[in-house]
Amino acid sequence: MAAAESRAPDALTVEVAELIGTVVARYHEEYELAAAEHALTGAQARVLALLAREPAPMRQLARHLKCEPSNVTGIVDRLESRGLVERRPDPADRRVKIAAATEEGRATAARLRGELDFAGEPLQGLTLAERRLLRDLLKRMLGEPPH
Repeated sequence: MAAAESRAPDALTVEVAELIGTVVARYHEEYELAAAEHALTGAQARVLALLAREPAPMRQLARHLKCEPSNVTGIVDRLESRGLVERRPDPADRRVKIAAATEEGRATAARLRGELDFAGEPLQGLTLAERRLLRDLLKRMLGEPPH
């Protein structure tokens, strides 16, 4: 076993990981409650939020959500039946269908986003510089380029 594998994480790393886990759990709990207020599941609300930002093919949604495309198809079917999402042919490849939020879907996603107190309220206690630093550190942890 390599030395790096046998070392336990230091106390600060454990504390930071636990705090991140607590923030994520609280966010998901509130997200599920807000989604339920709109008769949506958490997964439906997440797909709607993604599609409200930009239309996407099913495979891209599945990759983003880390699930099977067939699961995304079922979610999009339910959102489409409620008039929140529509399917369109991809202009680049007419064989591919792109899911897009309807006007009602974008409005619902915006209302849902506005109801997420926990997602925004604690961040307001940080300065603009602190929020930028936090964003950049999180992106760095995820391997994404900072702004």
